[in-house]
Amino acid sequence: MSPDNPDSERPVGEPDQPAPPRTPDVMPPEADLSAGTAPGGLPASAAYQSSLELRFDEPRRPLRAVATVLGAVLALAALGVPLGLLWAALAPDTPVLKTAEGAIYAEPQPEQPIAADGWFSLLGLAFGLIVALALWYVLRRRRGPVGLLAAVLGTLVAAPVAWQVGRRIGLATFERLLTTAPAGEAFSKPADLRAGGVDWLLGVLPVPHGNLLLPAFGAAVMYTLLAGWSRWPGLRPEPEPGEFSWVSAGTPTPPAGPEPPAPDAAEPPRG
Repeated sequence: MSPDNPDSERPVGEPDQPAPPRTPDVMPPEADLSAGTAPGGLPASAAYQSSLELRFDEPRRPLRAVATVLGAVLALAALGVPLGLLWAALAPDTPVLKTAEGAIYAEPQPEQPIAADGWFSLLGLAFGLIVALALWYVLRRRRGPVGLLAAVLGTLVAAPVAWQVGRRIGLATFERLLTTAPAGEAFSKPADLRAGGVDWLLGVLPVPHGNLLLPAFGAAVMYTLLAGWSRWPGLRPEPEPGEFSWVSAGTPTPPAGPEPPAPDAAEPPRG
């Protein structure tokens, strides 16, 4: 290597050759996105929309929606059991007196039956609100009509279950005393509902009424409010725009600067 021959690998007598033309660098996929196009040549907006469709439109299959609603209804029906136990624990029993004709209230105007209805109404309304909140976050990919239907139907089933479970706590003892107790003996009647019940439509379809509808009412109101306050138009969580890096398709790409000459490039002739 010498000042006359800067390249040690090239023979001394070989004349200088011009440098090969430089090919432009291949733009990486990230650069394509920054220019407003996806790696496949699609516009960035189309790629973003396709990504959302793959992520959030897939759960809209009918069979999966039906299975989700049925699963939520069964789970909420099971939760009606602890709700009924809680109601039976909080609602007071009504004192009665055994007579020759049957049992009568020990007080002329007892307040215990009204308190039992009040406790069931409060617990049922709170149960509906909690169910709507839980399903909103648990079934976040099913938000919308599917989630609302699951909340309403589930609470409609859970309310009669809670009523039947709660009213049967101590009912066997009351019926036994009603039959075997002598006249004049005082005992208590377990809590029951007077402002609600179940009617049978055509003898086949059960239709709840009264305060048995309060859990479904609370669930519907809470779920609707959550949908109204949602920041996503589709109610389902969507990726933030910051996850994608591109600028407008009309923004020109800045030109690349001139490349420095190669060390072994021939000097252009001087005029």
